Amino acid sequence: MSGAAAGSDKRSRRARRSGLTGRRAEWLAILWLTAKGYRLLERRFGGKGGEIDLVMKRGRTVAFVEVKARSSLDEALLAITPEKRRLVERRVRQWLARNPWAGDHHLRADAVFLAPWRRPRHVPAAFALVL
Repeated sequence: MSGAAAGSDKRSRRARRSGLTGRRAEWLAILWLTAKGYRLLERRFGGKGGEIDLVMKRGRTVAFVEVKARSSLDEALLAITPEKRRLVERRVRQWLARNPWAGDHHLRADAVFLAPWRRPRHVPAAFALVL
């Protein structure tokens, strides 16, 4: 196998593992938030260029949730960059265009941070939405 092919194979294995970790983290976050009274409206809204991991609802609040799984909670907290925030805001506007009923609800950008052997950490209003 050539060096380029071996490198490509390594990246694809890493990408698959990362995707699996992300899906598991999302399911853990869904379970955690459901136990707190939230209802899942949508999972992985968006597509190329980024997505909102979860759209959850509780009462009159619609939460757009970023799920971050890292080796430590501190690393997870740092994973929502300004660029990621802008992307989420763009996707929220798209989601609201398709779901006009939510316009009169309280809209919030939440996060769930996960790390091995730690309880998930739900942060309501992890960052302000500028719509």
